[in-house]
Amino acid sequence: MADLAALYIDATIDAFQANRKLTEKAVGQLSDEQLRTAIDPEVNSVAVIMKHVAGNLISRWTDFLTTDGEKPWRNRDDEFVDAFQNRREILDRWELGWSCLFRAIHALNADDLAKTVMIRGVPHSVPLAIQRSLGHTCYHCGQIVQAARVLAGERWTTLTIARGDSQQFNEANWGKG
Repeated sequence: MADLAALYIDATIDAFQANRKLTEKAVGQLSDEQLRTAIDPEVNSVAVIMKHVAGNLISRWTDFLTTDGEKPWRNRDDEFVDAFQNRREILDRWELGWSCLFRAIHALNADDLAKTVMIRGVPHSVPLAIQRSLGHTCYHCGQIVQAARVLAGERWTTLTIARGDSQQFNEANWGKG
């Protein structure tokens, strides 16, 4: 079981890292102003979504195995207010959330996967709590990428395989069309 646990934890880390990398490539294509521009009055800006993701990760992954994932000191409503002074503050907050996640998840072992943690007073198996966090984070990473794509407009550089290039990509990478 220890091997399976290690595979699960490694796969989870890989999924988080892949979504983070994709998101950061998208964010890198935006100007400082675009980072803070909502594409619709009912949609959060990229900066606000990043702030929310960071706040969620910090809350969920601080003392992950020993305290409720919804910390009493978390001010979730404030996560949806852009009070940043500059891009550096946005990126620093983002980094803080990811650092908290990776520090906690790297510390997990096979025995930890059999434990139960609480999120808002509801018991979750550790794998369920991990999947909940992964799903939530990936959902918002997708929002960020989509908003960045719209905001970047003609300047956008594709993050994955460009439309119409699948066959060429497949042939170049593994010889299949």
